[in-house]
Amino acid sequence: MLRIGFDAKRLFHNFTGLGNYSRTLVKNVAEYYPDNPLFLYTPSVKTHPETQFFLSNPQFQVIQPGPREQFLWRSLGIKQQISKNKLDIYHGLSHELPFGIKKLPIKTVVTIHDLVFKKYPEYYGFFDRKMYDFKFRYACEQADQIIAISESTRQDIITYYDIDPDKIEVIYQSCHDSFKQDLSDRTIRQVLQKYQLPENFMLFVGSIIPRKNLLNVVRAMALLPASEQLPLVVVGNGRQYKKTVQEFLQRAGLSDRVFFVQIHFSELPALYQRAALFIYPSFYEGFGIPVIEALYSKTPVISSRVSSMPEAAGPGALLVDPGSREELAAAMQQLLSDEALRARSVEAGYAYVQKFNSEGLTDQLMRLYERLV
Repeated sequence: MLRIGFDAKRLFHNFTGLGNYSRTLVKNVAEYYPDNPLFLYTPSVKTHPETQFFLSNPQFQVIQPGPREQFLWRSLGIKQQISKNKLDIYHGLSHELPFGIKKLPIKTVVTIHDLVFKKYPEYYGFFDRKMYDFKFRYACEQADQIIAISESTRQDIITYYDIDPDKIEVIYQSCHDSFKQDLSDRTIRQVLQKYQLPENFMLFVGSIIPRKNLLNVVRAMALLPASEQLPLVVVGNGRQYKKTVQEFLQRAGLSDRVFFVQIHFSELPALYQRAALFIYPSFYEGFGIPVIEALYSKTPVISSRVSSMPEAAGPGALLVDPGSREELAAAMQQLLSDEALRARSVEAGYAYVQKFNSEGLTDQLMRLYERLV
């Protein structure tokens, strides 16, 4: 039995990438290793359908600061509580460890998702870059073990922080189990009707920011013959870059072919399972969990041949140069017009994604914990 503590701030407050990673990992540990007491450290708790499991399960102890301990608790004051709970392992799930934790008689693990602020510094303010660099480097140097969520991220950690490669283990992510369950046609139709979406469409899921590359997706659409411009459904938030995309759509006469929607996480599997194809030509990702969600949904994938995308997408996906709208357009045409290719893509993708099975990845994580202790 191990007493394991997790930095749970994003588990309770973030409902996209880092939060999904935290909830999936911790929930899997609880499910497959139910004898281990689990401690969730968070500055505060947000009650939400996605967090209810952690608030109602007696296996978890949720630890929060007292009213006079709020300031810097997660970085400094938390150590007193960690000592009190007599942990064997403390796992920083999103790039950080408390300062001075190495002085405690416990083992520490940190997950590094990406070093995007190093790759694309122009998208970050000076202060943010310096703060991230300091925290990430400190965590990598102080941790007993680093988890990288892809081989691509592992290589970035070695390159930018000169960390001993033996200290870094790649443990991939899985996705929420809801993406692994087939939905009825009726359920899918209800979601489409609720958001007034077309029956046949391509799908893009992710933040609407330059790195995710939605502008090149719609530029590629514009290259297709009008009869082949299948509608595109976009699920994600964005500001200025989204306006840039919308302005292009207006100029190209494609505004009525692209649907921007905000939907509940529980409804997302319906869109993946109905989509004719999923397109995710990001310039850089630590891993790219939406690709895994698509593969489990038996949906053909177009992605990038850069960073971690080939690791996530596997041999069944069509991989393109994300900077080339011509390659994107050609890949769309291939998958939309060739049923045999679509079938091969789905079959190969679904076989490949089994390597991201929750039980196997959780076993790998627990073996890492046990080796450390």
